[in-house]
Amino acid sequence: MTEHTEKLSVLFVCMGNICRSPTAEGVFRKIVNDAGLGHRIQVESAGTHAYHSNDPPDRRSQAAAERRGFSLADIRARRVESADFERFDYIFAMDRDNLAMLRTAAGEQQNAEIHLFLEYATGGRESEVPDPYYGGSAGFERVLDLVEDASAELLELLRQRID
Repeated sequence: MTEHTEKLSVLFVCMGNICRSPTAEGVFRKIVNDAGLGHRIQVESAGTHAYHSNDPPDRRSQAAAERRGFSLADIRARRVESADFERFDYIFAMDRDNLAMLRTAAGEQQNAEIHLFLEYATGGRESEVPDPYYGGSAGFERVLDLVEDASAELLELLRQRID
């Protein structure tokens, strides 16, 4: 029997990397680890802008995630780098604006498949993860609902690729 050793890498991207993409990183990392696949799937997040470089996720994102059992404490904001397009297998944008920026930045030379993250969600009619930054706590809960749904579907897709 041949042992599977392929490791996949996933990068979640929003604008500033302090709300949506670190939430996706924290949620997806936990479900990957809970599935016993942490050694097979690498998970990170970044932003298309460097507004908050090296800052932790927004405290409201952290609080909402903690209430559901997800930790974002070790995540620090960073900007997408040109090397990310070669280093990651999948890059998931939280919205169409960031998707367009990623595709422009990637150019012709890339390894990564670049998609909208909610292409993998089953539960809703939304195609974008809304930015909760300027709203109330309900927005952060909605982000978690969407991210949890899409993460479960994405894990199944990746599981098929590595099995």
